[in-house]
Amino acid sequence: MGNMKKQIIIQIAIMLLTMSGFVTASPYYTSSQTAAVTGVQNQGGSYGSSMPYPVQPRIISVMSAPTGSSVVLGGTVVPLREVILSAQIPGRVDYLAGVEGEVFQAGDVVVAIDDDDLLAKRAQALANINAQQQALQNSRVQYSKELWAPRSLDVGRMPGMGIPSMFDMFFTRPMASGMGYGNPMLERQADLYAQGTNVGRARSQHISALAQLQQVDARLRDSRAVVPFDAIIVKRLVEVGQTVQPGQPLLKLADSHALQLKVEVPVRLVSGLQQGMTVPVILDVGDTHIQARVAQIYPVADNNRHTVTVKFDLPDGVPGGPGMYAEVMIPDPSIPVQNLPIIPKSAVIWRGSLPAVFVMNYQNKKELRLVRLGEAIDKWTVAVLSGLRAGERIFAQPSPGMAAGWVK
Repeated sequence: MGNMKKQIIIQIAIMLLTMSGFVTASPYYTSSQTAAVTGVQNQGGSYGSSMPYPVQPRIISVMSAPTGSSVVLGGTVVPLREVILSAQIPGRVDYLAGVEGEVFQAGDVVVAIDDDDLLAKRAQALANINAQQQALQNSRVQYSKELWAPRSLDVGRMPGMGIPSMFDMFFTRPMASGMGYGNPMLERQADLYAQGTNVGRARSQHISALAQLQQVDARLRDSRAVVPFDAIIVKRLVEVGQTVQPGQPLLKLADSHALQLKVEVPVRLVSGLQQGMTVPVILDVGDTHIQARVAQIYPVADNNRHTVTVKFDLPDGVPGGPGMYAEVMIPDPSIPVQNLPIIPKSAVIWRGSLPAVFVMNYQNKKELRLVRLGEAIDKWTVAVLSGLRAGERIFAQPSPGMAAGWVK
């Protein structure tokens, strides 16, 4: 009984010491229980409440993906739409809207040419329209008069006591009728047709005057150069006060919101491209990696260079602008596609000029292994030609100072 009391007292003492913090844990506790007793906190990279706790590098499994060989070609960024505004009439430049780089909306006037001569011609055309309109109204009145009061049957009036009219009615007209002419009804139809012809002639002259006014208005519109779409001024080709002739370039405009990459692709590589497919592109601005879509493949190759022009649509908001250099990765259809290990670029460390990765081997030890890298899959991953197999475990982001042979 005495020994049992001593053992109970010892266990109670151990429990009290443990609860007070003098003893960290019993050797029979599990790891989770030990952490609960001692207050170890492994979240947030801390030990307890203040001591730093090193975060272990993340270990990932190497994946594989079908990859093929690609050829890097250089190209130039061009705007989706580009236009050169030219002079349509001769004259002096009176107005220029802005300088290179300024943005304008569709319909804005950017160039104006002196139109004093055209305004004078427009006033003359309006006066001609007024005169022709009056002539048309007069011809219509004469036609109505002939229709309702024909001259050929005008026997109501008898000037000179009626003797001339009576003489014509009883002697001249019957004699003319006997010889085949002088029929009053035929004369009435001829006079009515002549008045109708005058009306048609006056209407044609009035329409011609209206057409002259439209022609002058069209030339007045040509004296203003209007932006056909939302664009910026790329280059000014004239200055205010300069005299221009029809066909002379005035301004060069470009749509800077939609950009394309123009590349001359060798004929042997064109078969590997299809309209709508995406390819990796590296812009010459901060080494920006993006995906571009094949927008247009020209149907005819260049006779001298034996290349085909291909245009790629760039995503909205890419840095840079027209004229910028960029590189595109074109797949080579002559090289078969094969499954290669794919690893993140952050896992690669360089020993001089040799790339290497830290591998967790089957003995749970870190192993530094040299690899041979292939082409970049995208901005974050790269293919491995040799040195790794799919399924092996590697450190995604090796910590500085990591060395081979460490036990996990």
